[in-house]
Amino acid sequence: MTEQEMLAEIRELREQVRLLQQEVLRAQKLSTVGELASSITHEFNNILTTVINYAKMGVRHQDPPTRDKAFDKILTASQRASKITTGMLSYARQQSERRERMDLTTLIQDVLILVEKDLQRYRIRLETRIEGRPEAEVNSGQIQQVLLNLIVNARQAMPNGGTLTVGLKSSSDNSVAEISVKDTGTGIPADKLQRIFEPFFTTKVADERGQGGTGLGLSLARDVMETHGGRIRVESAIGVGTMFTLKLPLANAKPVQRATTSAAKPAVAR
Repeated sequence: MTEQEMLAEIRELREQVRLLQQEVLRAQKLSTVGELASSITHEFNNILTTVINYAKMGVRHQDPPTRDKAFDKILTASQRASKITTGMLSYARQQSERRERMDLTTLIQDVLILVEKDLQRYRIRLETRIEGRPEAEVNSGQIQQVLLNLIVNARQAMPNGGTLTVGLKSSSDNSVAEISVKDTGTGIPADKLQRIFEPFFTTKVADERGQGGTGLGLSLARDVMETHGGRIRVESAIGVGTMFTLKLPLANAKPVQRATTSAAKPAVAR
């Protein structure tokens, strides 16, 4: 085989790997949507019930105060349905690898609207700590997929309930946006923490639907972050919880520098 043939074969293999990675990302996206489908469907049913009941009340009662109240309730319920739909469309429509300047606060809010009822269902309190409105050049669908996967993982790590904290801030030198997902769950053992970004390595057992046991979610998250010029970092302690941090270069900023591991706070950067 000549050198040119070898180079052509290598290019072809790389293209095949790229296409396979896209297929795995799509499969994981469908899996995550399936994980949330029950809660989202239940929420839409509640919204429809609210709309129907207040519409009936508005029809039965002709006095202005009652009808105004009915219209207000219908409007509020409809606006919530619109937000959920917008979040789903934002998550589902990004199929290409195109990137655009994105307000990361809006990106996070579109994800949180999808998981709000799911977290409530499992007795998990959601806290947000958003500082400013940092922007980055991202493929919003891919970053939302990473974020959604981390949130579902965090929920699964808190089987008896707990607190999930989602944060956003800019680094002190204003070059990097940091998105954090912190849970008060079971934590990850130190001997497994160094391997969690390896393909097919998982600390979870798949349930009856096959959810949660593939070991691909964090590996794909690492790949997505690295293709964005960013990093993913994890800190965990048994019985205390786990925090993942996504670091993305801010728009017009220099590429993010490789993170270092702190001896005082065991962490893995990938």
